[in-house]
Amino acid sequence: MKYIIVTGGVLSALGKGVASASIGTLLEAAGLKVSFIKLDPYLNVDPGTMNPFQHGEVYVTEDGAETDLDLGHYERFTSVITSRKNNCTAGAVYYNVIRKERKGEYLGKTVQLVPHVTDEIKQTIRTAADAAEILIVELGGTVGDIESLPFIEALRQLRLEEGKKNTVFIHLTLVPYIKTAGELKTKPTQHSVKQLLQHGIQPDILLCRTDRFLPPEIKKKIALFCNVDADCVITAKDVTNIYEIPLIFHREGLDKKIFELLGITSHNKLDLSNWQKYINSAKNPKDTITIAVVGKYASLTDSYKSLNEALHHAAVNQNLQMNIMLVEAEKVEKDPSVLGGAHGILVPGGFGKRGIDGKIAAARYARENNVPYFGICLGMQVAVIEFARNVCKLHEANSTEFDPQTKEPVICLMTEWYDFRKNSVEKRNINSDKGGTMRLGAYPCTIKKESLAEKVYQQNLIHERHRHRYEFNNTYREIIETHGMIISGTSPDGLLVEIVELKNHPFFIGCQFHPEFKSKPLKPHPLFFKFVEAAYQYKITQKSLSHLQLFPTVAVTGWKVT
Repeated sequence: MKYIIVTGGVLSALGKGVASASIGTLLEAAGLKVSFIKLDPYLNVDPGTMNPFQHGEVYVTEDGAETDLDLGHYERFTSVITSRKNNCTAGAVYYNVIRKERKGEYLGKTVQLVPHVTDEIKQTIRTAADAAEILIVELGGTVGDIESLPFIEALRQLRLEEGKKNTVFIHLTLVPYIKTAGELKTKPTQHSVKQLLQHGIQPDILLCRTDRFLPPEIKKKIALFCNVDADCVITAKDVTNIYEIPLIFHREGLDKKIFELLGITSHNKLDLSNWQKYINSAKNPKDTITIAVVGKYASLTDSYKSLNEALHHAAVNQNLQMNIMLVEAEKVEKDPSVLGGAHGILVPGGFGKRGIDGKIAAARYARENNVPYFGICLGMQVAVIEFARNVCKLHEANSTEFDPQTKEPVICLMTEWYDFRKNSVEKRNINSDKGGTMRLGAYPCTIKKESLAEKVYQQNLIHERHRHRYEFNNTYREIIETHGMIISGTSPDGLLVEIVELKNHPFFIGCQFHPEFKSKPLKPHPLFFKFVEAAYQYKITQKSLSHLQLFPTVAVTGWKVT
């Protein structure tokens, strides 16, 4: 087993996750089997109960783990399917150590950071390797953070135990360009490496985040003061599209150096032609479309990281440039016309009452104006609420999440349901632990024949990932369907509603699951692909109608031109 360990210095948000994922892309392109683990030093057991403003999106794996958003990068850049073993937090480590101490597994010994906590970290790392040939280990945070120390010590021990031929330390750091001086500054990198050396770790390769390719003299200077070879100083250049990073790393010779340090000689010649094709399409679009994403975390783009990426995947694969218009739900509540410039409206998932009326207004605007609509999780639920209120005339329709006393609970907490994945009956109520009672992970869904969903998926049985507590209330199925909303996807037993759609609308679909978690740049998710396709068709149609309206003898009515 061989390990590539990625650390970061100077400051956070340099892109360790994308760098790790890009390394995985290069290794897979060479025919090697890889896996990942993200080490997070915070004391939460997982990010499931953390505010998106604190942590960004919560990424959900197939097996239902709530994990760091970097696992999304791993899956998008490679063929790896992550699980709960690919994410490790300090909270989970300490929880396991304390649990073992309570059970007497340490035989009465004094429990200490070394060796008990560090051993737990190493065991977790080795477990994540599974059947892979190379495990990429990403350490969150910044070298020098006090909470990272047990992890850094564990990684130092890992190298001693596995040997230098089986471990490569890659340190991501910053080389800023100071405009007033007209110079690239290497001092932050020097200090960061010295900080790492104080903990007993000498990095083998430096990834230098900068806005330009580093000239040879700068690389030599960094190599001299950081005790590495000059060809181990790699430019991690800023890019407009993160999927260009593997191409830049390959150009800089990163893959070649990794193979050399790990003694890997039996590998294929890298074929990155599909990635180059994707980048070429992204850089040379035929047109632009605008999608309004109506949420309550619009000021922090990381809150919808996978969703934003999925939209871009769908657009680039249709040779389009995606313009994402993040709209605060509360603004839509006050004035729905703020959505007027959008060619499609997407309402994503979320929790809590704030912004709900704005999301309901967005669903109504899309329905009444024939604008393509895509509702995900909560976005599906608000579409149902809006339809029940304004079409079915159930004026008090609501979700018990927002109004526990509502007289028309079209969305409610399913207290008992059969879990096909666990092969057991699951129970929950309003007092259940929020961190452990949601429907999480991949579940099967059967799709109704001759529906929009079937046209999108081209199959009748799918598996998608969930993260929610509230469900469509089956009491209202008949009245909802009678008035024209189609229930086109359900659980195999028909009990849980998974997909709804509208008749006589260019594109109006809502799903209870999160399809964004399964979208990749080279394989966009079909729901996003068809939504973007419909949005572009809407743009073209609007242009045509606008042209026809110039002639007074032509009457325009909705989508019919006479």
